[in-house]
Amino acid sequence: MTRREWLARSANGFGGLALAAMMAEDRARSDTSRSANPMAVRPPHFPPRATSVIFLFMDGGPGQMDTFDPKPRLRAEHGQPIQLPELPTTVFNITDKVFGSPFEFSRHGESGLWVSELFPNVATCADDLCLVHSMVADHSEHTAGNYFVHTGSGFQGRPSMGAWVTYGLGSECDDLPGFVVLDSGLIPPGGMDCFGSGFLPASYQGTLFRRGKHPIADIVPLEADPSVQKGKLDLIRRLNRGVVDRLGTVSEIEATISNYELAFRMQSAVPELLDLAGESEATKAMYGLDEADTSEFGRQCLLARRMVERGVRFIELLTPARKGQDRWDQHRRLAEGHRINARATDKPIAALLKDLKGRGLLDSTLVVWGGEFGRTPTAQTNGEGFNEDTGRDHNPFGYTMWLAGGGVKGGLRYGATDEYGYFAVENKVHMHDLHATMLHLLGLDHEKLTYRYSGRDMRLTDVHGEIVHGILA
Repeated sequence: MTRREWLARSANGFGGLALAAMMAEDRARSDTSRSANPMAVRPPHFPPRATSVIFLFMDGGPGQMDTFDPKPRLRAEHGQPIQLPELPTTVFNITDKVFGSPFEFSRHGESGLWVSELFPNVATCADDLCLVHSMVADHSEHTAGNYFVHTGSGFQGRPSMGAWVTYGLGSECDDLPGFVVLDSGLIPPGGMDCFGSGFLPASYQGTLFRRGKHPIADIVPLEADPSVQKGKLDLIRRLNRGVVDRLGTVSEIEATISNYELAFRMQSAVPELLDLAGESEATKAMYGLDEADTSEFGRQCLLARRMVERGVRFIELLTPARKGQDRWDQHRRLAEGHRINARATDKPIAALLKDLKGRGLLDSTLVVWGGEFGRTPTAQTNGEGFNEDTGRDHNPFGYTMWLAGGGVKGGLRYGATDEYGYFAVENKVHMHDLHATMLHLLGLDHEKLTYRYSGRDMRLTDVHGEIVHGILA
């Protein structure tokens, strides 16, 4: 052993014996096959209902009383002081005046679910939706809220749920990443750490597919002769493997080796995935690819379906960027902003649900829709009363998310908020509970899906979480 290698092993010498013992213990505990092939398919804890997840993340926080949870009392008391003793807020200019929803609601499907006029296309899928009206989160600010919905913690640096899922199950797709994030133009506050692997091995972090012809850098080979590129890849593999042989298993190096090999395969798989020539014109029109408002998010929804067909385990879609519109975060001009965002996403989401169902994939694909929190029933104004500039504040105390397919009951309203839509009052579902339920549907016990870090067994749900049996089919 060289002096350099000895120093690398023993952390500059001090405590070398203790460190070596800990390293040996960690290596004994580690799964060598996982290091060699991080995305190898692994058996679930029990038979799953779903084998993949599509998370439709509505960044910014849609108003529950404007989308799927109508509150007639808001209309009846519009402009009056709200009859609640406590009004928790996060920003300035919040009032105590009730803000009636500017959108009409109607019942849809055999189940009679209430859906806002914002979603005429999603409304046609009402009998497949499981509306959870009693969601509760821990944070009222976007960055912490985004970390929380993605990782179960409001702090930066924890593994995303997509990372946990691929860590637990691997991926059935050899030529694409197991966890993919489709960017429609807006990265949420909190940045890429929302999709990171945290303390899990680096191979499990989300891979961002950006908009455009080349969603991933260097996807086009530089060499015209494939054998030249393969020779370079073989050399890199030998060099990296030599470091591992000398210093032992190093997560980052193992991930680098695996990622180089995956990247080589992706240079063929990604162009094939993005080539929609094989899709019928009727399918493209169903997703809205021929319309300016829906083309961007429609393409992402269609790619999500194609990824499910290819065995990608976890796919997240981000809110599309619209001219003059910043996510679903309407502190002002709520009516205009919610209409813009709904117009961009409604038709593609309905097409995704119908397409998955028509191809027999919805039963094995869990689709989840929602933001990091909801919004208040009281108004934010510019001080001049109610007008087109009126918006709503953040509200994590009671809001709506919905699920479809993957083993959940369709046509169901679960839980409830109070008459104003401010606080969850019936069958509260904490974000930890939703995470536990999602893992359960994938065949994973959230208490057993753990990773040893910093002296304890860590998990997505921390020390919390109960499966929401009332929404299971």
